Amino acid sequence: MSTCVCVSSPHGCAFPRLFVLQTILGETHEEEDEILPRKDYESLDYDRCINDPYLEVLEGMDNKKAQRYEAVKWVLVFAIGVCTGLVGLFVDFFVRLFTQLKFRVVQSSVEECSEKGCLALSLLELLGFNLTFVFLASLLVLIQPVAAGSGIPEIKCYLNGVKVPGVVRLRTVVCKAMGVLFSVAGGLFVGKEGPMIHSGAVVGAGLPQFQSISLRKIQFNFPYFRSDRDKRDFVSAGAAAGVAAAFGAPIGGTLFSLEEGSSFWNQGLTWKVLFCSMAATFTLNFFRSGIQFGSWGSFQLPGLLNFGEFKCSESDKKCHLWTAVDLGFFILMGIVGGLLGATFNCLNKRLARYRMRNVHPKPKLVRVLESLLVSLTTTVVVFVASMVLGECRQMSSSSHSGNDTLSLQDMSEDINSSIKTFFCPNETYNDMATLFFNPQESAILQLFHQDGTFSPVTLSLFFLLYFLLSCWTYGISVPSGLFVPSLLCGAAFGRLVANLLKSYIGLDHIYSGTFALIGAAAFLGGVVRMTISLTVILIESTNEITYGLPIMITLMVAKWTGDFFNKGIYDIHVNLRGVPLLEWETEVEMDKLRASDIMEPNLTYVYPHTRIQSLVSILRTTVHHAFPVVTENRGNEREFMKGNQLISNNIKFKKSSILTRAGEQRKRSQSMKSYPSSELRNMCDEHIATEEPPEKEDLLQQMLERRYTPYPNLYPDQSPSEEWTMEERFRPLTFHGLILRSQLVTLLDRGVCYSESQSSASQPRLSHAEMSEDYPRYPDIHDLDLTLLNPRMIVDVTPYMNPSPFTVSPNTHVSQVFNLFRTMGLRHLPVVNAVGEIVGIITRHNLTHEFLQARLRQHYQTI
Repeated sequence: MSTCVCVSSPHGCAFPRLFVLQTILGETHEEEDEILPRKDYESLDYDRCINDPYLEVLEGMDNKKAQRYEAVKWVLVFAIGVCTGLVGLFVDFFVRLFTQLKFRVVQSSVEECSEKGCLALSLLELLGFNLTFVFLASLLVLIQPVAAGSGIPEIKCYLNGVKVPGVVRLRTVVCKAMGVLFSVAGGLFVGKEGPMIHSGAVVGAGLPQFQSISLRKIQFNFPYFRSDRDKRDFVSAGAAAGVAAAFGAPIGGTLFSLEEGSSFWNQGLTWKVLFCSMAATFTLNFFRSGIQFGSWGSFQLPGLLNFGEFKCSESDKKCHLWTAVDLGFFILMGIVGGLLGATFNCLNKRLARYRMRNVHPKPKLVRVLESLLVSLTTTVVVFVASMVLGECRQMSSSSHSGNDTLSLQDMSEDINSSIKTFFCPNETYNDMATLFFNPQESAILQLFHQDGTFSPVTLSLFFLLYFLLSCWTYGISVPSGLFVPSLLCGAAFGRLVANLLKSYIGLDHIYSGTFALIGAAAFLGGVVRMTISLTVILIESTNEITYGLPIMITLMVAKWTGDFFNKGIYDIHVNLRGVPLLEWETEVEMDKLRASDIMEPNLTYVYPHTRIQSLVSILRTTVHHAFPVVTENRGNEREFMKGNQLISNNIKFKKSSILTRAGEQRKRSQSMKSYPSSELRNMCDEHIATEEPPEKEDLLQQMLERRYTPYPNLYPDQSPSEEWTMEERFRPLTFHGLILRSQLVTLLDRGVCYSESQSSASQPRLSHAEMSEDYPRYPDIHDLDLTLLNPRMIVDVTPYMNPSPFTVSPNTHVSQVFNLFRTMGLRHLPVVNAVGEIVGIITRHNLTHEFLQARLRQHYQTI
């Protein structure tokens, strides 16, 4: 039985040292801390592979083709925005249709049964609607499990450079869009705005490909944008379009993609993402305004969630939206919102771990039963609270006059029509039923704009019930968003604060809608910990720029307060999945480490010319996604290469690269009007001066013999073996480039090789389009039929490798390594010493916070 030693976390929590060390590997045997293995995740490759096929494409590229290529990008970005808006329109239309049908039937039943005493029948009708809708939503998640939840953690991972399986497939967006409309219509405390971000990202990933694995028969010959680099740019645009469609906030959507995910960004991408967001916003606005108001061509409903216009009543001369005095209350509300958000995240994290341990390993039907249990509990709580716990409040005069609070007559009528009068006499309304027996968006508008008062007891009970039920709901197997429940919960908290200040302190000048908005921002900021994008989203949603300062201050205070205890809800779920997410920067103390401290020195590599049997062995026995292309530095190369064409080709390739460096050194020395003093100059002079007999090649051999000591001779057609000695495993290897697993599999699949009796020039050549034809799902090495290939045939990988990847020195500080890896969106970062030898490789897993912490502890122990 292993013992646990507690260490303190920078966030103030205590974690077992055993758990910290085990999560570095992505797995643990402790039941309560079980997470998904990190080896399931691989990185996207944002860096271009500048190999020979890509250079051929560049050779055929001119300014006109480049402009056409850019124009196609703009057209696709616009199409992504339009399609995302249409997805939002589809979800909104059916949510509104099903919700209106449900509430119309149940409300008429309640009105009849309140006199006849048959409210149990009304409850059964409501349960019938909700359980049916939630059951359908759960079935859709069974078809595509990644469609569960909001999808924001998965998209955040994707934009950060992690490939999450199935997250951007066509089946995912279908199950997501249909599932979220059923889960929202089913009365669960979830929102449709979060899944809109995921849906937009899927549209962005799939539309430019013009193909789908779910629709195999539909194929278009569209060879463009077949790389992780292009796909990730379109996913950034799609995610931003989802935010814009959800909140009517195109600028906020652009900042969301920048703040929450994308590691690589540039000015051109910003412009395209903003254009995509605008297209999504106005597409949704155009159709919603036409369908709901019949005024085609007008733009009255910019997003799925509209906050309305905040405006004091003209009859109240003392009212102000907010004053400088209110900022103090806003800061306090931000602190409380951060505490509430941290509590919400802590409870939801415990629930998620419980589900991972007790629900997910069981048959899938258990997940459906859990969703139905949550729906049953929520329905009963909503019905009983509306009928029993509500108070009859007097309707304000502005509710009848119609348009003092809101400038839009239709918005005012919508608020007034959503007032529920269950069991209340004339001129009064049931405040609890008004909040519970309405769609969540209508309840938010009630709290923002309804002049009629809500009882402090009602607001307190509503907040407590909504807090607990929404925390329980987030994480079940249905598509579910968290934005709207958090906004509604926070708006109730803010309205409660306004009521208390008015009633007990006598601050008559405050505007209750402002405090409801600030409360919503405080709670949402405490849960998700977003600052820049969330500030702009809320400002755009309110259409009131004067709210910028209080919203920004509240969100900052809520984030700082919550960060003192734990991470944001999306980061928590990312960590529970074991995804190697990279933060914006490393901690200061990490600069005590160098690249040599965190790299992986045990390399699996290939040679420029390698036999098929060796490549197949490497690919089948390892899970690496890239391999360094190296040559060995031998002490007796002339003897070693006799009678072996394969070894001869490898040595000739190495010598040609040395001659290239020698020529570069000679040009440099000539340009400086000086003479080089290095060994390369001697070798270069001897090689270039005259045509010497082959025996003069000994100069190269002598240079290598002076620099490297001999080591056991191993044939390059042997794959790395576990039986190798330390001397064999870590012998000097000259680095020439990187080649991806997908490229090697493609070469084997297409039979790109030559026989030992032939020259490497006879090997077939593949174009860039042929190399990327199978993107993004390259065949697996275990699925290839290689019976027709002679295992003794040789593959020349040099035309297809990346000869100039980003590299770092072993002495590079970790902060520099981290910034290079993250900002350039790299997948692999070779560590090369001063003489061109590869000594290790760095991947995303070597830069995670847990891995760096473990290496830092080792560093302290060696001091």
